[in-house]
Amino acid sequence: MIDPAALGDNTESITATGLLFSLAMSGLLLTLPRRYAILPIVVLVCYMTMGERIVILGLNFTMVRILLVFGWIRLLLKGEMVRLRWNAVDKLIIAWVIVRTVNYTLVVGSSAALINRLGYAYDIVGAYFLFRYLLRDSDDVCRSLRYLAMFVAPLAILVVIEKVTGRNTFALFGGVPLISEIRDGVVRCQGPFSHSILAGTFGATTVPLFVGMWLYRRSSLSLTILAVASSTVIVLMGGSSGPVLAYGFGLFALGLWPLRRSMRVIRWGLVLILLTLQFVMNSPVWFIIARASVFSGSTGWFRGFLIDMAIRHIGDWWLIGSNAYASWHFYLADVTNQYLVEGFSGGLLAMGLFISVLALSFRSVGCTANSTHLSYRQKRFAWALGAALLSHAVSFISVSYFDQNAILFYLLLAAIPALRADPLSAARKTETLDPAVESSASHFALRS
Repeated sequence: MIDPAALGDNTESITATGLLFSLAMSGLLLTLPRRYAILPIVVLVCYMTMGERIVILGLNFTMVRILLVFGWIRLLLKGEMVRLRWNAVDKLIIAWVIVRTVNYTLVVGSSAALINRLGYAYDIVGAYFLFRYLLRDSDDVCRSLRYLAMFVAPLAILVVIEKVTGRNTFALFGGVPLISEIRDGVVRCQGPFSHSILAGTFGATTVPLFVGMWLYRRSSLSLTILAVASSTVIVLMGGSSGPVLAYGFGLFALGLWPLRRSMRVIRWGLVLILLTLQFVMNSPVWFIIARASVFSGSTGWFRGFLIDMAIRHIGDWWLIGSNAYASWHFYLADVTNQYLVEGFSGGLLAMGLFISVLALSFRSVGCTANSTHLSYRQKRFAWALGAALLSHAVSFISVSYFDQNAILFYLLLAAIPALRADPLSAARKTETLDPAVESSASHFALRS
């Protein structure tokens, strides 16, 4: 979701260990029954660094890209490409990918730019639609999150070891530095992720998912507690303020469940608060980010400055984007904002399509949570996925995804519509319907 330059010096040829590990996961993805197909993807996301790649005919194949190849081969060989019921998000993602690919190529004006964007188009479309085929109902989604919960605890242990020793165990695979970053005397752990902020982002955005897993399957309480604690540890070990704020927003969203039918009022209330702050603050309202620091050495002011500069120079990039943003100010050499990355890469249209993907996904969550023919636990599950989506939306203000976090983001986007694919599956499997809608669900079942 960002230019390869973001990987910096951590991008390197794959080690033998990394190649064997990736091929093992690819083989499992190809051969395991469908109910376990997500498992090797989850393992790769948790433990394989994304800085490594194999270069074939000038094309960069990261380990995720190799895994996606095997995933689509699996769909073809096993006949699992069932007919999809296309939704608005599916179409928006296709449109977003086309616009960002075409516009970026026009801005840079080279065949290398086209190849680069086609690679990212492959990542987005390949991952999202692979998950759309593999996640068919609530049970599939819950099972996938259970796999993630099982492997996050060992990851947290390795991150704690990195905190204590200042050395990253995942350097064994290559693609990440052996010596951890230290800022203001604080070790900022990154584990297998491409940056410590992205490591913390992984922890922050997975907590609501694990809570949702428990809300859907109450038998997973012990695993849920372990997973939530492990993700919390990963957030704290990263030593970055952005993930902590995303973590807080995720918990805040989970707590809004009793007010789910008043979200319109809450949204407009937040808009009114922001407008009020714009009038009473000495600086533009987006500089409020600068005051939201948790750890020393945080660069919240820099995030606000990026937004400020993008607005001041909007005439340079609104149409199809721009690759000259670094000349506006030397701070803009590093665009740590996913929304601005989309704008600079493809103009306001690409940014708008990306935001529309988020907006319609939130809308889908709201429709599912307020449905009258779904089980109570399915609706709570959907709300938790919405809380995770809010964590991602908040994280996008302070970081752009250029590692395995993007894969979990696409998994989440694909999981949200899956909860509505079979509306009474949970009710038929001993799930208890919301008492207020039990009669409506029974009527729906008879009509079906």
